[in-house]
Amino acid sequence: MPHDGQDLPKADAAGPLLDDLLTLTEAALVPVDGVLAQARSAVRSRVTEDGRVSGRLVEEHQTAAHALAWLATYAQALNQMQAWAERLEAQGKFGEIERLIHQIAFAEYLAQIRGGIPMSQGEIVRMRDMGLDESEAHSALETPEVDLLCQSGNSQRARTRLVELMQEQAANITVGATGLDDELEMIREQFRRYALDRVEPNAHEWHLKDELIPMEIIEELAEMGVFGLTIPEEYGGFGLSKASMVVVSEELSRGYIGVGSLGTRSEIAAELILAGGTPAQKEHWLPKLASAEILPTAVFTEPNTGSDLGSLRTRAVKDENGDYSVTGNKTWITHASRTHMMTLLARTDPSTKDHKGLSMFLAEKTPGTEENPFPSPGMTGGEIEVLGYRGMKEYELGFDGFKVKCENLLGGEEGQGFKQLMKTFEAARIQTAARAVGVAQSALDIATQYAQDRKQFGKALIEFPRVSGKLAMMAVEIMVARQLTYFAAWEKDHDQRCDLEAGMAKLLGARVAWAAADNGLQIHGGNGFAQEYAISRVLCDARILNIFEGAAEIQAQVIARRLLG
Repeated sequence: MPHDGQDLPKADAAGPLLDDLLTLTEAALVPVDGVLAQARSAVRSRVTEDGRVSGRLVEEHQTAAHALAWLATYAQALNQMQAWAERLEAQGKFGEIERLIHQIAFAEYLAQIRGGIPMSQGEIVRMRDMGLDESEAHSALETPEVDLLCQSGNSQRARTRLVELMQEQAANITVGATGLDDELEMIREQFRRYALDRVEPNAHEWHLKDELIPMEIIEELAEMGVFGLTIPEEYGGFGLSKASMVVVSEELSRGYIGVGSLGTRSEIAAELILAGGTPAQKEHWLPKLASAEILPTAVFTEPNTGSDLGSLRTRAVKDENGDYSVTGNKTWITHASRTHMMTLLARTDPSTKDHKGLSMFLAEKTPGTEENPFPSPGMTGGEIEVLGYRGMKEYELGFDGFKVKCENLLGGEEGQGFKQLMKTFEAARIQTAARAVGVAQSALDIATQYAQDRKQFGKALIEFPRVSGKLAMMAVEIMVARQLTYFAAWEKDHDQRCDLEAGMAKLLGARVAWAAADNGLQIHGGNGFAQEYAISRVLCDARILNIFEGAAEIQAQVIARRLLG
């Protein structure tokens, strides 16, 4: 229950740790959830027409809708941090480092809710943007608990102490206890060891040379079960949880996002087949995906459609034998050359101009070589040179009479492609959020080591308050994004709808990864701008996270529509 304010410690007397922290933060959630409810109502009133939410009005009031999405994301993130802290407290694991992370997270996010939430570097949204009276909204958030947290929770003393503890506990895999069970932490330790041994020593060379990740690495990951992690045992997989997938993706991406993303294509393909495939398709494809006998790639995006998948123009026309002939162009296709199968979205009903005429195919192709990347008849392709995320390469593809067998129409029914794809977005976005956490953690690892080693003006960089402050905030926001991602995975594992929470985790995680990489490079100074330093790669890799699996703007739009619906 909230305090009446009379027994709260004075702000100027508060040390690095506030007294009765969990009671303070629990009380602070009440006004946050209250303001969110007010904002939701205010935005809904702006975008409702004839008793229904209007797509036209949502677009007209896009800033308000997206501000609501970000406010809701912050509220959910704080609620999950509170749940994390309470679990650790009950287990006797809520130590000083966890308390500092929790306190700083609440202090910073509460201050941003009151003063302005950064949707991006140049877009700060405030209460008035959602149609709220700022004085009333601020008054609702001016409780003694919120005031104390904002004034004293994220102090320089607290940040400095957190970084001191981070250095003392450098042998720990994560900064602070994650709250996961022992089995998942064993999985984390296994894949952290693998990343340290096989990935991190080679990642920067792969990036600089723009090389495909060696097949040897893929074979090793297959032996470790990465490609069949969540595929049911009856189809040759391990049948593990989405939470396990999150931990594996996080640690492999911490080594190199390209390696952490190898499993994504198999995850997407398996989700499509499990949710929409025929029994024969499941029996045929899933064991091969689980063992990495076949490597899949997702072929959805087209040059002029981007996130507007309903406008796809690639055609799939039945021939006299009942098979399909595919014609059209696709772009931003990851790992396209050396894969064996494409989850290919194409229009089978030429009379439609929206998502209703789309179908999904499990299109077989011949893996390419460096000399001949696309040997399959009716298919051509060219590499897109990119800043980062290079280990699998990106391609533009052209189809001209490319043949797909009729039995490879997913589910055996035309017109279901868009619906089938939508069912995969929860898992895909959860995994992208996990990759973002891993990239952010990589930036923190690299920046911390550099700040300890680099001497300026007679002392290590880490001893300067603004440097240690950057490292502290990286650690704090990584834990916030991590807990939001774990919650989405938990919901998925318990068969609860989690498209909203998955979207929130991806939205926040991508911003956290970019901020961590940017701050990590800043700590390096001029050296960070040199390609020889690994932080330059991490910055390039982090940037894509705000774009793929739904750009940040699209993600905010999706979240807003769910909140308002």
